[in-house]
Amino acid sequence: MGTDQPQDWQILIERSRAVLATQARVASSMRDRMVGLLGHHSLATGEGLILTACRSIHTWFMRFAIDTVFVDRQWAVVAVWQALPPWRVTSWVRHAQAVIELPAGTINKAQLLVGDQLIVHAHAAKIA
Repeated sequence: MGTDQPQDWQILIERSRAVLATQARVASSMRDRMVGLLGHHSLATGEGLILTACRSIHTWFMRFAIDTVFVDRQWAVVAVWQALPPWRVTSWVRHAQAVIELPAGTINKAQLLVGDQLIVHAHAAKIA
C-alpha cells in the first residue's frame, strides 16, 4: 500500500464479492491516523478510511456512528464493531494490523463475518 500517488482503494469480501468500499483512502502517517474522520459530518456509501498499524480506535469528537473492521496482515477479518457511536473506544484487538472505518450499516448490508478474507484493489483517484 505504499505509494506517493493519491489512490482510492476498493475493498471486497472474497467469499461473496460484496463491496465494502469503492473509495477508501489510507491514513498511514501518525498525523493522518490521529485526525482520521474528525471534522467529517458523515461517510457516504462506498467511502472508507483505512488506518494502518492500528489495533484500537476511538470515536471521540466524532459526529456520527461508524462500522469498524479490524484485519490482520493478510486482510482477514479478526473483529468488527457495528454502528460504533461517537465518544466510544474499542478494545485492543491482538491480531489486528489495520482498521477499516466505514459508514454505519455497511457490515450488516454486506453480511461481513469475522474470519472473512478481504480483497483490496488500488485504483488511481479521480482528478477533478
